[in-house]
Amino acid sequence: MNSEIIAVGSELLLGQIANTNGQFLSQQLAPLGINVYYHTVVGDNKLRLQEAVIQAKKRANLIIITGGLGPTKDDLTKEAVAELLDRKLVYDEPSLKQIELYFQNSKRPMTENNKKQALVIEGSSVLNNDHGMAPGMAIFEEGTHFMLLPGPPKELKPMFTAYGENYLLDNLNEKSIIESRVLRFFGIGEAKLEEVLIDLIEAQSNPTIAPLAADGEVTLRLTVKHDDKKQAIFLLDELEAKINARVGKYLYGYDDTSLMQELVKRLLSKNYKIASAESLTGGMFSQQLTDYSGISEAFSSGIVTYSTEMKEKLLSVSKNTLAEYGAVSNECAIEMALGVKRICEADIGISFTGVAGPNHHEGKDVGTVYIGVALPNGRSKSFELNLSGTRGQIRERSVKYGCYYLLKEL
Repeated sequence: MNSEIIAVGSELLLGQIANTNGQFLSQQLAPLGINVYYHTVVGDNKLRLQEAVIQAKKRANLIIITGGLGPTKDDLTKEAVAELLDRKLVYDEPSLKQIELYFQNSKRPMTENNKKQALVIEGSSVLNNDHGMAPGMAIFEEGTHFMLLPGPPKELKPMFTAYGENYLLDNLNEKSIIESRVLRFFGIGEAKLEEVLIDLIEAQSNPTIAPLAADGEVTLRLTVKHDDKKQAIFLLDELEAKINARVGKYLYGYDDTSLMQELVKRLLSKNYKIASAESLTGGMFSQQLTDYSGISEAFSSGIVTYSTEMKEKLLSVSKNTLAEYGAVSNECAIEMALGVKRICEADIGISFTGVAGPNHHEGKDVGTVYIGVALPNGRSKSFELNLSGTRGQIRERSVKYGCYYLLKEL
């Protein structure tokens, strides 16, 4: 099957809400071997919706439409599709009884327009709504499968998982699957990564390689289609091995992980306690670290020493270091890391000092950052960065580099 997902709702076009349903459905369709080639968003307008469906029929044999099944006048999805298919709308009695029961149990009067939610296209397979009122429906017409699903994600997701997926499995002509794997890289730019892997990218067929840049990171999505799951995974492993032979030193994780998440896992697995001393990041490292449950086993304390005086008073950075090298220096970063490790009785100390901008400081350019680490084996070292971007981006990237360097050292 080749599919198109049409999201209905003017609120989507106005940017009031995000189309998370489209993302969810694409994720669910891929393992079924169903290709998603287009996402369309259309407002609450019957004519424009019908035009979108007519266009989708030219390029897909599965059209999934989300939203517009509710009780109000602007909920017109099933009316529009029924008109296109020249079919009537009829009441689904079980759904109507469920709606009536809901109002009885909640001791609220049921308005007449709520009955509209129980209407379905004549001849369709009804998809029960166990978490709301309006049922979904699926229907086959002239070589095309249509599936209509409610807009609220709390209704759509369980409906598709419980009923929509089974409908598709029963009607699939092809039993192949799609397996994907996301490789996450840090410390190498998108352009450089593509340059190193250009021959693999140009020769791709099955599996495919799709680069994607995030803020300071690069990902590669590897995707393979095959009728045998073990063979699909073998093909992904084979391609990943070729990629790792060239850029494996930049690979830090897979799929939906992050640098901070990988650092937390590493700290917990090794039973290490970490403490942080932050200047330019202002507590951002410790804040992100404590977003993870269970981190109390690995995080000792965080100290924000923004002023030079507090670096000396709280962390025991020497007056000579500050006088000779300044607070924005490799030497200061190392002493900050050693100081916070000692004070907090931790296994690891990490520090951040630098110039986030918008002005120069101590003769150092904006984006000059020093990260110090004091390690369990007694070694200490610092890393110098020259970052670009806004004040916020420099601070955020500094935290990511701190995680990356610690992962490499550990």
